[in-house]
Amino acid sequence: MDFSAFSIFHILFISLLVPYLASSSAVRDPESVVDEVHKSINASRRNLGYLSCGSGNPIDDCWRCDPNWERNRQKLADCGIGFGKNALGGKNDRFYVVTDAGDDDPVNPKPDDRRTRRERSYIGRAMHYHTLLSNIIVHGINIHDCKPGGSSTIRDSPEHAGHWDQSDGDGVSIFNSKNIWVDHCTLSNCQDGLIDVIHGSTAVTISNNYMTHHDKVMLLGHNDEYTQDKDMQVTVAFNHFGEGLVQRMPRCRHGYFHVVNNDYTHWEMYAIGGSANPTINSQGNRFLAPDDSSKKEVTKHEDAPESEWRSWNWRSEGDLMMNGAFFRQTGVGASSTYARASSLSARPSSLVGPMTATAGALNCRIGSHC
Repeated sequence: MDFSAFSIFHILFISLLVPYLASSSAVRDPESVVDEVHKSINASRRNLGYLSCGSGNPIDDCWRCDPNWERNRQKLADCGIGFGKNALGGKNDRFYVVTDAGDDDPVNPKPDDRRTRRERSYIGRAMHYHTLLSNIIVHGINIHDCKPGGSSTIRDSPEHAGHWDQSDGDGVSIFNSKNIWVDHCTLSNCQDGLIDVIHGSTAVTISNNYMTHHDKVMLLGHNDEYTQDKDMQVTVAFNHFGEGLVQRMPRCRHGYFHVVNNDYTHWEMYAIGGSANPTINSQGNRFLAPDDSSKKEVTKHEDAPESEWRSWNWRSEGDLMMNGAFFRQTGVGASSTYARASSLSARPSSLVGPMTATAGALNCRIGSHC
């Protein structure tokens, strides 16, 4: 199988049951639902035990100023936010630090790494093929120039290796999985999507990533007919969408999507789009429109007549619109609906710059702050 060049800082994982928001048969006041969600969010943040690096980024302030990060890698698992915050990685189990990008045998690791086969079997070499497992943290990877791979035998558990059809050439493809966190990765120039979340996946956070030079950046939802994605919940937070990007930052279908405190400095068609009636809650982002006067709109409602998409619940709250950027809000948006698309408290859009300044894979040095 043909794999692209990449480097990996560390990847953590562990199995964990997925918590879901409980629903009540009794009718509840929508505003009380929102208040309850935000109280839960704030309580979770207080319990993270921040080290207070002062960046304003809640993930980074939780772990990056620890000079002993190399000995405390599992601390990262305490710092998750958003819908994927329960992806605890290797917090209470073994974890694997990849040091050799040349080890690309998807069935059997190199002989000297057999002691870590259990960990390696969950990695999904360069993320070219689908993740079928849950409770995974993918952190600190450079992923670029991914190409479709031919059909192959791939190990998908410690005990099983099965046949997989040709891959699409995605950077990261999350398939039928729960509790997934993709953080501090740098992605560019893949054949299909940079990050795709499809086929009933949910409880996913995509944070602190730096994405450049790509067309269809991020797909959240398989297709308009795949209604199993109606329960999908994805947080897209603290990412920098940089130069050379065209569209899908993200493109959403069916589910509930919280797009919060991201920096959008380039798009050639649109930034945030969707179809099949997704709920999109855009909060505290910074949108810098391109100079082309025809590309000022942040949003794109796709694959439906206006009479239909006018009812889709898309909201912009506290977003900073620059150089003529504008967000087309639609729907009436009951508070209880947006509560399902709320996963953390947004910071002011004026803080997006420092919060996303170190998005992407980090160059951490042992013995100093990361």
